[in-house]
Formats: sequence, C-alpha cells, structure tokens
Amino acid sequence: MDGAATTVLLVGSGAREHAIAVALARSPRMPALVCFGSANNPGIQKLCKAYAVGKITDPKAVAQFSKDNGVTLAVIGPEAPLESGVVDELTSHGVGCVGPTQALAQIESSKAFALQLLKKHGMRGLPDFREFTSLDGAQEYLELLGDGNYVVKADGLCGGKGVMVAGAHLHSIEEAVAYCKECLPRFVICEKLVGQEFSVLSFCDGERLAHMPPVQDHKRAYENDEGPNTGGMGAYSCADHLLPFLSAEALAEAHAMNTACMVALRKELGQPYRGILYGGYMLTPTGTMLIEFNARFGDPECLNLLSLLSPSTDFLEVCEAIAMGGLHNVSIEFQRLPPRCQ
Repeated sequence: MDGAATTVLLVGSGAREHAIAVALARSPRMPALVCFGSANNPGIQKLCKAYAVGKITDPKAVAQFSKDNGVTLAVIGPEAPLESGVVDELTSHGVGCVGPTQALAQIESSKAFALQLLKKHGMRGLPDFREFTSLDGAQEYLELLGDGNYVVKADGLCGGKGVMVAGAHLHSIEEAVAYCKECLPRFVICEKLVGQEFSVLSFCDGERLAHMPPVQDHKRAYENDEGPNTGGMGAYSCADHLLPFLSAEALAEAHAMNTACMVALRKELGQPYRGILYGGYMLTPTGTMLIEFNARFGDPECLNLLSLLSPSTDFLEVCEAIAMGGLHNVSIEFQRLPPRCQ
C-alpha cells in the first residue's frame, strides 16, 4: 500500500488502544490515524487527525465515521464491537479489519460456543465442562465435580467479571447454584484448573499464526495476592520469551492450541479468522490446559507486547497482513527485554 494513502481507524479509547495507536504511529510510512472511541483519551487524540466519541457497538455509526475519513484499514481494540458486528459492517464497505467477524468472535463472546466447538474438533487440553440453559442438572454436576473443584461461567461478554471460581468467589455449592441462576438463560460449569496462569497472543491472518511472547497478568488485588480476582491489573513478560515457571515444551503446547482454534473456526464457520487470537492457559501438573480464548488484544497484556516489537518490525505492515493475508511475508521480531505494566 501507498503509505500516503493509508488511513487507519482505531476503535476504542482505553490504554490498550493507546498502545495500539503508539505502535501504528511508529511506522515509517506515517499512516494517518483516526479514532472512534467511547470516551476522550488525550493520549490517543494527539496522535490522530480525527477523533469522535460515540457508541462503539453501533456498526452503522462506526462505518459512517470510517467513510467520512477515507479509512482503508481498521483495528478493533475491545471485544464488544466485535460481538456487535462492527467488523462485518466495515468489511462490507471494503475496509480491511484487524478483528474477527461477529460469528468468529463467538470464540470469546460465547463460552458455550467456544468449548463445544473445540471439543467437536478434538482440541486437547480442555477442562471437563457442561453447558446449561436451565438449572436442571446444575447442582448435580457441581456435586459430581466436587466441593471447591468447579468454575461457573456466564455465557456472554462480562468485561472479565463473568467467571466465578470455587474458593475465590464461590464458597459453597449453594452459592454456586445461586450464581448459576443469575447467569440464565445460558451458562457453563467447568472443572477448576489449578496451577499458574499465562497468556499467549497470536497475530492471525486466517491461514497462519505469528505468536507473541507469553505474558502473565496480575489478577488478585492487595499485597501477596490475598485479595479477590480482578480483570487484570498489570502484566509482565521475560527477556527469554518464556516465564519463570514456563518451559519451552509447555509453551509449544499453548502454541499448538492457538493453531487448533484457528483451524477449528475455519472448518466450522467457513471464514478466515483475521485478528488477534488470545489464549488464556493454566500450566497444571498434567500439562497446559485451556481456560478460555479471547478475540482481541488483552488489556494490560497489549501494553507489554507492543512495546517489545523490534524497531525493524512495522506494526502497520503486520496489521495489513492480518487483514488481507500474507502474514508469512512480514518480518515480526520481538526484543528480548523484560517489560512490566503495573
């Protein structure tokens, strides 16, 4: 693409989107940036030639802003616009997108869809689970898993707050059943995984993945991890592109699961997954197990990972390759540094 003609739309206005904007602005091709966000963000605004505040889950409004500003490429930051079909609308107007369609975004927006899909296509590393559309059988399955050995997941986007874990949030089967009732009309009960959590994010063009270094975020509030789980308050990665508890073999298992997810989505829905595929994993005594997939950059993980991109890696080219195919033709390198976001 001609750099002078490249106008990039950023959807979202948080710290994650600021990190994306900074990475795009570093491109030697100097793309014009425009942002459609849910709030004002001065850090993003100073990098953009146009900035609008509106409902980021309104596909028509986002597409009109895109048309008004001559956008050729869009990067979707949060999950909610993906669920609402913003990518579908933009692509119908010829805009390449870093972010999956509404159907593909179900890998995050529906816990039940994701687990059933991955089970159907034989992906290893899944916890035991059952999907429910009523309370019938829920208590019996909780009792089968055993006291303290279950997780209840609302089926839908909850801003990282829809998962309740035995011991951390739920202290009895009675409390678990009560939360199941809150989650109706659809929820999933899973086996509780015990170990070290870590995340592996991958650039994906629908045919190939380019993996980013693994990251661990800080979920528990208060010193010494004594508080409740949160949606993530900070993150770190290591200079060796592993983690203190993570072996190369365990990381390879996570890479294989990200790839298996991409393949399963293509087979099931007949569409290429183009965006960021984010696998959340638990390293257990029996190996790497899946917690969940997300369909976008994590916040705060994005702040770590994009700061690690080598100066020789043009993030604009990476985004174009994701949106239009050809990721294998782009050089993607990460510096061996230990960034920390807190």
